[in-house]
Amino acid sequence: MAWTQEEMADEIVAFFKPHTSVNLGIGMPTAIAERIPADLNIMIHSENGVLGVSGRPKKDSVSPTLINAGKETIAIKNGASFFDSSMSFGMIRGGHIDYCVLGGMEVDAARNLANWMVPGKKVTGMGGAMDLVNGSKQVIVMMNHFSKDGTAKLLPLCNLPFTGLDVVDLVVTEMGIFRPLGNKFEILKLATNVSRESLKIAADILN
Repeated sequence: MAWTQEEMADEIVAFFKPHTSVNLGIGMPTAIAERIPADLNIMIHSENGVLGVSGRPKKDSVSPTLINAGKETIAIKNGASFFDSSMSFGMIRGGHIDYCVLGGMEVDAARNLANWMVPGKKVTGMGGAMDLVNGSKQVIVMMNHFSKDGTAKLLPLCNLPFTGLDVVDLVVTEMGIFRPLGNKFEILKLATNVSRESLKIAADILN
């Protein structure tokens, strides 16, 4: 059985070391914020200028001025800080973010990521993805395993425009956890009762 989004988030949290920082991309990765145990003391960074996000706010504490990079309202933890965009991207480009977790459209065996545009379709903006994949110490992609037409999104080489080259450390899908090695994907873990054949990944790029 494939993992739920919450189970995928828990698998990713298991890779986090205590007292580190993580940037969570828009969409699916935002679910991670509410799955991090308090005793890990993780500081969640948002590139619009927040360090110390703690998930979604309650109705009595929601504020329209407290948002993440995806314009969703957020809650903050004790010790949180706020800063301008130049400081935020200085943290990213300076290598001060330990982990970033982004969504993905495609990841290939050469550790390349495509996640920002589909040619011919409207592009709302790139955000901080290109900075994050090159500035963070570890890049984890959290995405659905299959595209809408049922083909696997783990490929020998990305077809879509690249976000970053040779940047992806881990990929977590509802089917399992994969590490791109340069010419193959190593299977680190599969969801319960998921077989290699059900992954629909070319056999010659599976380790």
